[in-house]
Amino acid sequence: MGRIDYKDEETLRLFIVQDNGKIRPRRQTGVTAKQQRAVARAIKRARHMALLPYSAAHVSDDE
Repeated sequence: MGRIDYKDEETLRLFIVQDNGKIRPRRQTGVTAKQQRAVARAIKRARHMALLPYSAAHVSDDE
């Protein structure tokens, strides 16, 4: 795995659960602890800069 960049949305989306928007655990992604910390840091940075959502798509209860 190369360098993790917070601007690389496509790669970061691989590490996010689509149902709820949480960061996938290491045992699912198969990365090292150091890489997982870098991924988490990049995802949090991208969320803060509004490049990635904090949660999954909002579903209305009205339907």
